[in-house]
Amino acid sequence: MSKRFANFHVYFLASVAYCGIILFGYDTGVAGGIVTQKAFADNFGLTGTPQAHKDAVSSNVVSVLQGGAFFGSIFSAPVSSRIGRRFTLMAFSLVFCVGAILTTVAGSGQKGLNEIYIGRVISGLGIGGISAVAPAYVSECSPKNVRGRITGLFQIFVATGVMLSYWVDYGVQKHQKPGPKIWRIPFGIQLVPGGMMTFGLLFTRESPRWLATRGRTEEAIVNLAFLRRTSLSDPEVIAEFAEIEAAVEEEREARKGLGPKEAFLAPGNRIRFLIAFVIFLLQQFSGQNSVGYYAPLIFQSIGYSSVSSSLLASGVYGVIKVVATAIFILLFVDSAGRRWSLFISSWGMGTLFYIIGAILKTHPPIVGSNHPTSASKAMAGLLYIYVCFYSMGWGPIPWIYVSDIFPNRTRHYGLALASATQWLFSFVVSKITPTMKTHLGWKLFITFATINIAGGATFSYLLPETKGRSLEEMDIIFGAVKRDVREVDVRKAQKEIEAGHLGAVRKRSSASDSNEKGGSEASV
Repeated sequence: MSKRFANFHVYFLASVAYCGIILFGYDTGVAGGIVTQKAFADNFGLTGTPQAHKDAVSSNVVSVLQGGAFFGSIFSAPVSSRIGRRFTLMAFSLVFCVGAILTTVAGSGQKGLNEIYIGRVISGLGIGGISAVAPAYVSECSPKNVRGRITGLFQIFVATGVMLSYWVDYGVQKHQKPGPKIWRIPFGIQLVPGGMMTFGLLFTRESPRWLATRGRTEEAIVNLAFLRRTSLSDPEVIAEFAEIEAAVEEEREARKGLGPKEAFLAPGNRIRFLIAFVIFLLQQFSGQNSVGYYAPLIFQSIGYSSVSSSLLASGVYGVIKVVATAIFILLFVDSAGRRWSLFISSWGMGTLFYIIGAILKTHPPIVGSNHPTSASKAMAGLLYIYVCFYSMGWGPIPWIYVSDIFPNRTRHYGLALASATQWLFSFVVSKITPTMKTHLGWKLFITFATINIAGGATFSYLLPETKGRSLEEMDIIFGAVKRDVREVDVRKAQKEIEAGHLGAVRKRSSASDSNEKGGSEASV
């Protein structure tokens, strides 16, 4: 039983930290369904305006969140470095809640629209910071044998958030009369996971690896033992912490006398920052976010012309995405590996988009018809298969891979760059998708198909594999340190821990236990 639940504390920590990732998915998906509804257009004075103006407002409501998230990602790095992962997540979750409240209580007309814009920007700041820090926090606390699975829960929570946004939009459209509730209810619901995250973080512990980089060695090994649900004298805890200490000391020595520029661009580090940038650039232009942000619009473009049918098709798309992601993360991510999952995912997505583009070219939807044709149903089915391929590679793996590869002292900067890249190009995609859909038609799918196969497949084939390797081993994989040097440093650190540091920790822990026991007996 103890072995079965050995990682219970890590799973709890991940579930709390990733409540904010539900917001990531929910907030990026919910606006696309809201802006397609007539009640939204009536409330904000868009009825009767030119289509170009409606497209601009739609893209603004969706994309200003990404703009705020870009800056939130960047600001998260120095904050996380200084105050730690846990308190940084608390701060950004509170920022998000402020923005969510503002969007929920926004009025009507242009003034209300401006309030939604401001609220979405503030919410974006919170989501951007959470998206950069949460994967680093979870990855640093996870054991290497299941790190991919636990870190990969990120994408399950994202997909769950997107799915919830689709079904909330659909449910509100079906059961609420036209009016402000059409958009206030979807925007207000996002406060639930935001509040859950803020409250849950009160019961988690700080990352042992961050504590080690700050010189708080005793607290770090106590937290590590707590997360592994074992004793301080457990040989596996001592060995893992020795590897952490060795890596921290090596990096500290390597950075002596170096400025930030030289440290981040040094051999072994610059390739990791380059990978973080490119992997999220390709992810954003895989086409999934165009479908995810504007699922009702995309389904309308292939023949699901009524609002109700497009929202329903979007909801089914969201369910399939969650199920496919969960199956891959829970059963296959730590056996299939990172590199080949990305490679197969690229070919699958690209091939299906080529087929969809070809069908849309040869069998365009019938203008004015409220019933999807057989070709439209076929394209919807292919989109459902497409998201399965996305969910087994380019959806979860970039976050897992980037959380894997960075050294302890620069992981927060690496995740900040990765998250900022994701949000920057997410902003670009969300701004250009309505225009691309209007002007390119079937060529939109051909464009994304080419990017997937020519870019994604080639890039993933060149990546080194990281499954089953500890975070500290990444320095060896990327050439920052030689294996024999690391082995010597680990043995040295292990001896120091067993001889000195661990003894001090045991003494302090025993005193703490005695005090707690005495207090309990006194209260009895």
